[in-house]
Amino acid sequence: MSEVNESDLVKTETPDSPDTLAPAVKTDADPSLWRPKKKSFLGEQLKAVAGFGVTFRNFFRPYATEQWPFEKVPTQPRYHGRHHLNRWADGLEKCVGCELCAWACPADAIYVEAGSNTPEAQYSAGERYGKVYEINYLRCIFCGMCIEACPTRALTMSNDYEIWDDNREDLIYEKDRILVPVSDGMIAAPHPMVEDATDMDYYNGKVTGPTQAQIDWVKAKRPDDPSLPKAVATRQAEEVKA
Repeated sequence: MSEVNESDLVKTETPDSPDTLAPAVKTDADPSLWRPKKKSFLGEQLKAVAGFGVTFRNFFRPYATEQWPFEKVPTQPRYHGRHHLNRWADGLEKCVGCELCAWACPADAIYVEAGSNTPEAQYSAGERYGKVYEINYLRCIFCGMCIEACPTRALTMSNDYEIWDDNREDLIYEKDRILVPVSDGMIAAPHPMVEDATDMDYYNGKVTGPTQAQIDWVKAKRPDDPSLPKAVATRQAEEVKA
């Protein structure tokens, strides 16, 4: 059992013995708890060399240099890269302008301004859509919290990591650079929702593509829409298979 020095004891008063000596309790204010131990003479002399320990340890190890951008290495499947605003199968936008992604962003890099859908301008499956959508890639830290907050899976992150520019303003991506293009078989918004369908039908995956009524509506409103020919061809091919 270690001996206790009298200097480490403090006086405590009790009813039975008013001058009892008890061990002193060390607190964070005690310098001995946080003051670094003094190095020996040899340790002081080798202190500078020890700082290069990691450098010397890896100096003769083999290394691999990636020849980017001439040889691009594939990223991991769930890599957090550039954002995408996605569409439903009939071409309507998934974003409903709820702004949850903007609230979840810890870097305040997302700005969303919602707009109301109308019968003549239906952009999403719901009451509202993302009228203005901006992502400031000068602030974005690619944490992925925005895509976790999105209730409709409208916002996802791709494997594209080549985000650069020589102009700071061009690194603020607006909606036209984030919204994915119309795929084959889709019709570009705006157009009505699938007849007798609700927004929950879209969320549950019951909408698999544009209907003939949607195609006819776009033909009447925008006959020169570039997405029409492929949508009509896809619809005809599905009818033949059926």
